[in-house]
Amino acid sequence: MASQTPHDRTGSARADGPGPPPRSPAPDLARGFMLLFIALVNAGFFLTAPDTVRTLADQAVTFVQLTLVNGRAIPLFALLFGYGAVMIMRRVRASGGGWVQARILLRRRGWVLLALGAVHGALLLPVDILGAYGLALLLFVGLVRARDVTLWWTTAVLAALSVAAHVAWALSIPPNSGNGGDGGSGAAAPSLLEPSFIAASAERFNEWILYTPVTMLLKAMPLIVLGIWAGHRRLLEEPGKHRPLLRSAAAWGLGIGVLSGLPDAVVAAGWASSDPRPSGMLVVLHDLGGWAGGIGWAALIALFTVRREHRPAVSGEHGPVAHHAGPVVTAVAAVGERSLSGYLLQSLVFTAVFAPYGLGLGASLGTAAAAAVAIATWLVSVAAAEALRRTGRRGPAEVLMRRLTRRREPLVRSS
Repeated sequence: MASQTPHDRTGSARADGPGPPPRSPAPDLARGFMLLFIALVNAGFFLTAPDTVRTLADQAVTFVQLTLVNGRAIPLFALLFGYGAVMIMRRVRASGGGWVQARILLRRRGWVLLALGAVHGALLLPVDILGAYGLALLLFVGLVRARDVTLWWTTAVLAALSVAAHVAWALSIPPNSGNGGDGGSGAAAPSLLEPSFIAASAERFNEWILYTPVTMLLKAMPLIVLGIWAGHRRLLEEPGKHRPLLRSAAAWGLGIGVLSGLPDAVVAAGWASSDPRPSGMLVVLHDLGGWAGGIGWAALIALFTVRREHRPAVSGEHGPVAHHAGPVVTAVAAVGERSLSGYLLQSLVFTAVFAPYGLGLGASLGTAAAAAVAIATWLVSVAAAEALRRTGRRGPAEVLMRRLTRRREPLVRSS
């Protein structure tokens, strides 16, 4: 059985040693940094004015976000989600359980994420990612312990399916339709224009039902599977052992991500014009290049932690943290440990600030102002997470997740 080998692919041998292994800051740091990307993307989603790119500041923010942020946040989060599923399985095995117990725990987590996603999507944000990741766990949980060849073939097939769907969408745009790029006018979803919270919630739920499986299958799944592969090799937990691979991934990933986003960014910023169908193809190029960009950002963050590899361990919420970090890095990692709470906090703030039944600023602000709101919200979440870390407390959403997914039955080792 895999759980009886001296060192299986999930790294259970390491966990069998005395005491918990030091907690690497790289996964948490990546999640914390990723929340900034999510905030920037979602704040822009709430804008409903006909033209959100008006000033030079708006143009600059649009250009930067479309080359570095938009379309890169979901791939980065998806990779980290797949990686985290492997970490959960590893912790179950370290506690004396086996694959049966790990699968039960992961499926419970999937159901909880799907339910939280439905509530979040209906009440706050239809472009919810929790439901997509919960659905992915429920449908593809078996991939968490799949062999490399299975993971690579699955990634290739899912990526090909996504490319075909994206290209088909771009080719379906009528030649004389409106703007097909990201700099288009009006609301991104009809629910954003509803003046009533009740009417908006009903509309949002319908949008969420359509958006969730599409996001899961065409945007997130290729990177979730790749994250599972990376988790088996501890690429983020032991970055010092994988420097050449991470350097290549950072250089090529970010390079492709930037180059693929440049054409769409130039058009969306108003520095060039394009017909609808070619503009749609630029959007496709931008979004597909986001996979490489997400990988590049994850690799770059992992490399950032390498230089702290030999510093003394410090205490963290879930055990000793592998490397000493400065106050800024520690605070960003803290919000990464509490990423679910941070994500939900963003939606609460954005709904209050942008929605018609809130302050209604979504109808008047441009992209630069929305980005300022996003950054301020992220900074507040970082400060709140750091305060919780100093008192040794989890985030409220993490506490809820733990209560809903953890049961009292013993973990019995099995294959």
